[in-house]
Amino acid sequence: MEAERERLRALLQTEAVEVGDFILSSGKRANYYIDCRLVTLAAEGAFLTGRVMLRALGSQLPDAVAGMSVAADPVVTAIAIASFAADTPIAALIVRSRAKEHGTGKQVEGPLQPGMRVAIVEDTVTTGGSVLRAAAAVTEAGGVVTGIWTLVDRLQGGAAAISAAGYAYQHIFTIEDLGVNAGAHEG
Repeated sequence: MEAERERLRALLQTEAVEVGDFILSSGKRANYYIDCRLVTLAAEGAFLTGRVMLRALGSQLPDAVAGMSVAADPVVTAIAIASFAADTPIAALIVRSRAKEHGTGKQVEGPLQPGMRVAIVEDTVTTGGSVLRAAAAVTEAGGVVTGIWTLVDRLQGGAAAISAAGYAYQHIFTIEDLGVNAGAHEG
């Protein structure tokens, strides 16, 4: 189990960390970017993401996992597949940035039922804005948010914002675990 977590860390460190000048979805500038999709959309990375994140959810598994599209899409899918393989099936939900203007008009896609216990997941957290928007959309759609989990915490205030909103929060790795100096991240 620890070997899988360590292999996932190594993949993220070698495949997902890019150095340069970037503007993040939070609007902040950074001299590095963590493109987790380079790992979560690769076969081995998806497998490891699902298994590691499923274990991180703990013994009281939720009914579903949800995250903001597009970054969380491979994470929720990997967890759902890993949960099925472990004979503890968890549904996958995708949260749109806004409700569709056609069809059913949903913002939360997937088999969400009122009262379902839903864990919000993400690939990276910076300020916490995306996961908090996902939590609000799931709550508005009738789900009960059990907490927020991310693969990588950029250590830029997201944990405090999530805690201030009243949610339990857990990360698998921090940017420092991936070899990035947290004190030198602002560009």
